[in-house]
Amino acid sequence: MSDAKTTKVAPPSDIKFHQKSQTLEVCFDNKTFTLPAEYLRVYSPSAEVRGHGGGPLKLVTGKKQIRIINLKPVGHYALQITYDDGHDSGLYTWATLYELGSQQQQLWQSYLDRLEQEGGRRDNTPGEDLKPAVNFKKVT
Repeated sequence: MSDAKTTKVAPPSDIKFHQKSQTLEVCFDNKTFTLPAEYLRVYSPSAEVRGHGGGPLKLVTGKKQIRIINLKPVGHYALQITYDDGHDSGLYTWATLYELGSQQQQLWQSYLDRLEQEGGRRDNTPGEDLKPAVNFKKVT
């Protein structure tokens, strides 16, 4: 992805969040993009995902069921999205949203290819949430 921070894009003419389908519909003049929550989360503009200093994007996995729990406008230039996994860093500027929309097919395929190459999964690994954080020994 390019550095959307430096690209000037006019504000969207309309933004709608569809809670049931967990999609964000963003309209720029004559173009409307429907961006799923999972797609937005794995391509978050945060330093946690994008890295510091232009390194490779971090592969974010296990977000197939992610939900958007809050949308907050930031000035006249961005949205802050809060997800149910607690992630809320990174601002989705109008340029970022336009880029994610206009390149959605290529970016999504690239993400799926990386998952396959690196053995990642879109859904959580079965039992992942059930693993104890600390292992205890039974004392007899």
